[in-house]
Amino acid sequence: MQSQNRKRAPAWTEREVLGLIAVWGEESMLSELRSKRRNAKTFQKISEAIRDRGYIRDATQCRVKLKELRQAYQKTKESNGLSGTGE
Repeated sequence: MQSQNRKRAPAWTEREVLGLIAVWGEESMLSELRSKRRNAKTFQKISEAIRDRGYIRDATQCRVKLKELRQAYQKTKESNGLSGTGE
């Protein structure tokens, strides 16, 4: 059980998340992510761009964080749509 020996990465700070979103939101990154089925190299680029901003996160951490952010966004969007007055 190798995963039990691994230490968890420190929690993402708000600045790190904003930096990640900024890098991810670049048109070149978005088009790369849309056009390819396997995105490991793209997430590696995102990780390197985050490193250039002074944050140390690997490609897997970036991929997982973006997945969590997308899920939270979708959940919020859905709940906002359902809680409306129906007008």
